[in-house]
Amino acid sequence: MIRRLLALAVLLWVLGFLWFAVALPQPAPASRTDAIVVPTGSGGRIQRGLALLRDDAAPHLLVSGVAEEVRPAEFAAEYNVPAATMRCCVTLGFAALDTRGNALETAQWVEEQRVRSLRLVTTDWHMRRAALELGATLPADVVVVQDAVRSEPSLFTLFLEYHKLLAAWVVSLGKG
Repeated sequence: MIRRLLALAVLLWVLGFLWFAVALPQPAPASRTDAIVVPTGSGGRIQRGLALLRDDAAPHLLVSGVAEEVRPAEFAAEYNVPAATMRCCVTLGFAALDTRGNALETAQWVEEQRVRSLRLVTTDWHMRRAALELGATLPADVVVVQDAVRSEPSLFTLFLEYHKLLAAWVVSLGKG
C-alpha cells in the first residue's frame, strides 16, 4: 500500500513537472489595463513593461522589488525612460525582497491607486508562482492579465521554480 502511494506521488510529481516545463505561460495579447506591474528579476521583464507603457497598454507602471540604492534618475538612465514619463507614470517599489513581497507591495499600490485591472509582466517560468502569490493578496474584483516574457530557462531553473510553486501552492491551501 505504501509503495503504491509513493509511486502515485512520484508519478504526480513527474507529470506536474513535465506540464510545468513544457507548457510555460505565453505573452498576453494586446489589451489595455489600468496598470502594468513588473517584479524585478530576470532580464527582459522591465524592458517589456516599459515597452507596454510606451505603447499605451496602461497609463501606469509599478516596478516592484527595486534595490534600495537605485535612484529614479539611475533607473531612467539605465532604461532610457524620459523624465516626464518617470514623473507621471513609473513607480519604483522598494519594499519587496521576494515574490511574496512583490505581491504584498503590488496589493498596497493597487489599493492606493484604485487599480481595477493590471498586466503582470514576469518571466514565463516565474509567472505561475507570481500570479498565485498576487492572487492571494489582491481583492477578487481586480483583473490580472498574465503577460509572460519568453526565456530559455535551464533545467535547474525549472526544477527550482517548480518546487517554489508547489511550496507556494501548499501555503495558499493552508490559508484558504
